[in-house]
Amino acid sequence: MANNLRKNAEGYSDPTAYEAIKSADADDERFHKLLNTIFTICELSGFHLEERIVLKDTQSGKVWR
Repeated sequence: MANNLRKNAEGYSDPTAYEAIKSADADDERFHKLLNTIFTICELSGFHLEERIVLKDTQSGKVWR
């Protein structure tokens, strides 16, 4: 039951929390795909990132550091 995100700790269905977790996971996945793409482009071009990348998501307004 611990792996079922659709239910709360008591075992009752909690669709609101599930949708929030699913949405946050989707944002994380989008960010990591972008970051991997940036690293791949740098590697293919013969560059290496030396400093931190700061990105702002135009959809959610979240700042990634």
